[in-house]
Amino acid sequence: MREITDEKLNHYFDITGQALKKAKQNITKDLSKKDFADDFLDMAQRYYDDANYFKEKDDYVNAFAALSYAHGWLDAGARIKLFDVNDSKLFTVDD
Repeated sequence: MREITDEKLNHYFDITGQALKKAKQNITKDLSKKDFADDFLDMAQRYYDDANYFKEKDDYVNAFAALSYAHGWLDAGARIKLFDVNDSKLFTVDD
């Protein structure tokens, strides 16, 4: 398939939205990493918001790209332990 459908885009909005919420609720307790965690969350939220903007403009390609960046920031933060998440369905971490 070479098309980004409504169904596919909505699916990735849902997954990234869930991951964003979970990361916000599970910021590391290590205070030396808090500023980094906040920065990663800020970047993820900005890309997520950009994705919504592009979707409203019917620009699904850029919406999908922005969602990918948002989730990438969340995955990277989870991998370097900025977020205490153990959910291999939403993040690239071990359960």
